Amino acid sequence: MNYEILFAFMGATAALAISPGPDNIYVLMQSITNGKKYGLATVAGLISGCIVHTSLLAFGVSAVIKRNENLFFIIKVFGAIYLLYLAYQVAISTSAIDVSQGRAEKKKVGQLFRQGFIMNVLNPKVTIFFLAFFPGFLFSSEMSTVLQFYILGILFMVVSAIIFSLIAVLSGMISEYLLKNAKVGLYLKWMQIVVFVGIAIYLLLSDK
Repeated sequence: MNYEILFAFMGATAALAISPGPDNIYVLMQSITNGKKYGLATVAGLISGCIVHTSLLAFGVSAVIKRNENLFFIIKVFGAIYLLYLAYQVAISTSAIDVSQGRAEKKKVGQLFRQGFIMNVLNPKVTIFFLAFFPGFLFSSEMSTVLQFYILGILFMVVSAIIFSLIAVLSGMISEYLLKNAKVGLYLKWMQIVVFVGIAIYLLLSDK
């Protein structure tokens, strides 16, 4: 088992979770509007949805690996190209993070959990991202690929849940800081670009 790969995976996951995106911005807005408890309910829903994507990836890609190593290599190349595309999309997008407008609609805790879960499960971009992100981080030549994908999925969910929960709990401080420091969005934007490009290069150079 290669622990360095697991630590690299967790680091990349943390960097992406911190970077502004639809999910963490949604958590931030729910927390600001409704309170920390409601933000945490949103986090629980979003993270729970990752179980579905992890299962699709684990059984689908594992079957590909068993049948054809060359096809698995093609999947990794596709993943690298997709990650470079995401980096490009981030590069051409605005770096501004607006927390002063578009307050979230007030909902009950159960409704926010369900909405977060459904948002995640029904978003095909999450499945594609998992497909692009996970294969290059398989960390053992002896452990079954299904189990490895589930371990990566659990690590992804744990790291993301911790960071998203901190966003929910510290939402007031975060929104105030963002309003006072406009350049933060630019720094986070470039961090996201570097992470996407870095993972893409890693996938291309990986011999797994």
